[in-house]
Amino acid sequence: MGKHTETKKKNKVLKIFLRILLILIVLIVILAGIAVGYISNKLGKINVEKIDETAIGIDDKTKDELSGFRNIALLGIDSRADDYGLGNRSDCIIIASLNNKTKEIKLISIYRDTYMQIEEKGDNILDKITHAYAYGGAQNTLKSLNTNLDLNISEFVTVNFDAVIAAVDAMGGITIDIENEEELYQLNDYVKDTRANSGVDSGFVSGTGPQVLNGVQAVAYSRVRYTAGGDYKRTERMRTVIEAMLAKAKTLSIGQLNNLVDTILPRISTNISGTEILSLLPSIASYEIVDSEGWPYKTEGVTLDKWYGVPVTLESNVVQLHQEVFGQTDYAVDDTVKQISQEIINKTGKK
Repeated sequence: MGKHTETKKKNKVLKIFLRILLILIVLIVILAGIAVGYISNKLGKINVEKIDETAIGIDDKTKDELSGFRNIALLGIDSRADDYGLGNRSDCIIIASLNNKTKEIKLISIYRDTYMQIEEKGDNILDKITHAYAYGGAQNTLKSLNTNLDLNISEFVTVNFDAVIAAVDAMGGITIDIENEEELYQLNDYVKDTRANSGVDSGFVSGTGPQVLNGVQAVAYSRVRYTAGGDYKRTERMRTVIEAMLAKAKTLSIGQLNNLVDTILPRISTNISGTEILSLLPSIASYEIVDSEGWPYKTEGVTLDKWYGVPVTLESNVVQLHQEVFGQTDYAVDDTVKQISQEIINKTGKK
């Protein structure tokens, strides 16, 4: 794997997303004993954003072949407050793949620096996937993921880092195992930056081993990248925080859950309606997270105008994704993926 060699920038805006949609589903299931009208009122706090589903790059053949899977893009953007618009980068991208038959959920983290085809002002260019949101919002990110990975994603959930801090604090913190002194040092270094960017006060983490982290500390942990494993280990830390939040959510009282829902729902933007979320209630409790991994599987770093993580190759990485996540043992990429893969090879020399 290539190493990310970009220099650390001071006061860099936080780049983190936690898979809040699935947390919400768990919460709503637990709250299902309350009147449906009450739940509907809660869901009305979500910011619903419409997209043009004819412009997100879903191929008819792919739509049919993946009809048994509900793939949802979970996007974390580098903004604060209520800004979910253009110009913000989606620096954490996770695909939650729900298998409708087996009731299994797999999480695929897309590395933010992955070099692929995205659209900018109507033109197709090769760039980092993190920039797709800045150029065209959630709709453009879905199009990039569907086009490059041959997927059927039509739904998304977007949050910014303020939502993550607020959610963890509303839970009363989450328990994370700090592996060593190096990780602890880097975590506390990011606490200072996260504290300054968010305006939320926080102390430092005192030691290694299992630690209860508050919102600022949990976000800081998710940002750590200058240890062994670099940006790839950071993506793993993001998934660790997600799983810790889910585990904690299941232990909260009704009153705590109510507070959590009121805290995070207004901080979410999605194209999934409250009615659609309610329709999931009869079945979602039976779903189970069975796998969590990063993509691309094989990547090499290259510096052109800036540093990029190059899939080696895009075609082979997409084939492996469809085989491992969707069980398509005889899968072959379409002509579009082949073309993009060759363009990446021609541009970078990585094959």
